[in-house]
Amino acid sequence: MLNAAGYKADGRRTRCVVVGNEKGGSGKSTTVINLIFGLMDSGQKVTCVDLDFRQQTLSRFLECRIAYADAKGLQLAMPEVRRFSPSALGAVASARGAELSRFDGFIKGLQSNSDFIVIDTPGNDTVLGAHAHSHADVLITPVNDSFIDLDVIAKVSPLEYEIIGPGHYTESVWQQREVKLSRDKSTTEWLVLRNRLSALESNNKRAMDMVMKELVERFGFRALPGFGERVIFRELFLKGLTLFDVDAADGDSRRRMSHVAARHEVRNLLRTVNESLDGTVCKHAAA
Repeated sequence: MLNAAGYKADGRRTRCVVVGNEKGGSGKSTTVINLIFGLMDSGQKVTCVDLDFRQQTLSRFLECRIAYADAKGLQLAMPEVRRFSPSALGAVASARGAELSRFDGFIKGLQSNSDFIVIDTPGNDTVLGAHAHSHADVLITPVNDSFIDLDVIAKVSPLEYEIIGPGHYTESVWQQREVKLSRDKSTTEWLVLRNRLSALESNNKRAMDMVMKELVERFGFRALPGFGERVIFRELFLKGLTLFDVDAADGDSRRRMSHVAARHEVRNLLRTVNESLDGTVCKHAAA
């Protein structure tokens, strides 16, 4: 049971993490999968919701995990999976308000049984996907470290790398932050995860570093290094496995080093999420 402030009987509040970006190919699926199982590995009870009804990468990963565990006779940890069924009239303007209200009730119903709710949103602009952002205590936006991906976050001048204004995704995030503040009297901490960072210095990397530093100050998010381009993430997908399921000490030193580096990236993300949540809980209590 929850009290009026949304806290459970033990004094804790279920935290909601949304992974979102309207630009595809940014590593969103890798991020959401490792976030879910990283939280579970740290002892958290996680409920996940896949709102990417077309691609359903998260749902497909979990199906692979169940099938692999059955085939190998393994006991693999699973999150609580909850599905939200969109209305057939969801695209009709007159039905949108009712569907978004139904989604609000759906999320509220998940809060009494989980430590974390993790929502995977589609890589394109949808009304429901945008509205899901309003439930985020922490929003994680993965981007490739390039100006192609950055364009949804900010419009940048090609001459002096001057910030012209927010991108369309940033404007949507700001709108949903206002919705959350009005409805929940709490804020969203926004993390931008820079995936596929190059280990080598380049003009692009220096320019990205400069622009990102200014965007952090102007747009109010935190930027952090994300996941490298690692074969291990792709190899594990069809088995439904994560770095928390495999034994790094498998006799292959190259793979062992890859596992260690990849785990380090996941741990950094989890640590930043927890730091951000400490801030949102304090802000919620103050409100």
